[in-house]
Amino acid sequence: MKHLTIGLLSAFALLHSCSAAAEKIALVGGRLIDGTASLPLKNSVVLINDGKVESVGQVDTLEVPEGYRVISTEGHDVLPGLWENHAHLQLTGHANYPHWQANYRDRFVSEIMPAALVQLLLAGVTSVRDLGAPLDDTIAMKQQLADGSLPGPHLYASGPFIQWQVDDWQSSYRWAVQSKAEAIKRIDQLADAGMDIVKLIDHDDMPRELVETIVQHAHKRNLKVVAHAHKPNEIRIGVEVGVDNFEHTGLTTAPGYPEDVLAALRERTATGIFDGLLFWTPTVEGLYTYEEAIKNHEYLDDSCWHRGLKDDTIADIQASLAAPGQLSYKQLVPLRQPTLKRKIEQLRETGVVMLVGTDVGIPMKFHCQTTWHEMAVWVDEMGFSPMETIRAATYWPAVMMGVEDQYGSITEGKVADIIAVRGDVLKYINLLQRVDFVMKEGVVYKENGRVNEVILPAQLRQ
Repeated sequence: MKHLTIGLLSAFALLHSCSAAAEKIALVGGRLIDGTASLPLKNSVVLINDGKVESVGQVDTLEVPEGYRVISTEGHDVLPGLWENHAHLQLTGHANYPHWQANYRDRFVSEIMPAALVQLLLAGVTSVRDLGAPLDDTIAMKQQLADGSLPGPHLYASGPFIQWQVDDWQSSYRWAVQSKAEAIKRIDQLADAGMDIVKLIDHDDMPRELVETIVQHAHKRNLKVVAHAHKPNEIRIGVEVGVDNFEHTGLTTAPGYPEDVLAALRERTATGIFDGLLFWTPTVEGLYTYEEAIKNHEYLDDSCWHRGLKDDTIADIQASLAAPGQLSYKQLVPLRQPTLKRKIEQLRETGVVMLVGTDVGIPMKFHCQTTWHEMAVWVDEMGFSPMETIRAATYWPAVMMGVEDQYGSITEGKVADIIAVRGDVLKYINLLQRVDFVMKEGVVYKENGRVNEVILPAQLRQ
């Protein structure tokens, strides 16, 4: 199969950036893991035309038509683009949140959020849910992604958190809501601004009728509702009022979830097929591997997270992480870590549908690395199979967001968001740390492990 030289690749990328819709591509030879419940397809052929999957077949049965550029995927697993279901684009690993908000707030749109988006994309993440950022900044990112001036994943965003009380230093990305009228006003503001999600936290501090108003009005405006699950009452109330998706594993050092909480989850998941689905994003890896990271934090020196960031930003982040074992944010983690496996087991037993998400952006967690970290912990430590982990990062997030007719699998008519990895990801899931091929909407951003730098804005190149 033919491979482009670096010079030809750059020339193609320059042309491609101006006429992406005209490009016809055939991915030929790899094993296709399409995101559905189908068995992997050996010697696959995927035809892409005008940014969508035109046909799927095998080398012996589907001929590549004339005019298609052939990209060999021999020796690779071909998968749908990954979803990162719990990201913070305004954060990028710094250990001091008040310092970050005070010193980088005016850089979010120009530097921080674009860097996060392109790092995710080049790591194979073609869809992301950003759960908590200033509204104007999020609007700006959505506009830049839509007009093509900024490369990045499809962005599903919440804008600011909704909660009962907010500290002054957090007020740019968290909204205090304390009345029904204010709740309706804020939900309408989010919906009118093009947000996709309402993020609800500490809702056990709110009057019950206020929580109901938030969830009901969000659903009326076609917004999904995600909620923190740090406390038992957050879960109890969230289940009762119809929250769509819980975030985090929660309950600090408690050995497990109370039985009445588990019973409520089981009842909620038994109410139907898709109408009864309840989603859960456990964000478990950052907790589970923290003690290992203290022993070996060489990954913090990986320059992949420098892409798009200014030198002084990089130096400030590095200084904040100089002593990983002393981070105040993480001091309770060693006591929480032994409880995590049992909590994951309990959640799986209730029938909730798990989604891969990482809380990326929090201290020590970088957008270029974290999604595959989470997937590896699911498989290697938490008892998930590689296939269900892949589907939790591809198919099920699209179902949760109501876009499974366009995204989440490599099937005819879907948007061509596709990645490829050299080797067997069903045996070695951590191969996802080096995604060799990244395509979003038919545009190739990485091929043969090389980034198509020329189609990136200058400040996002390396």
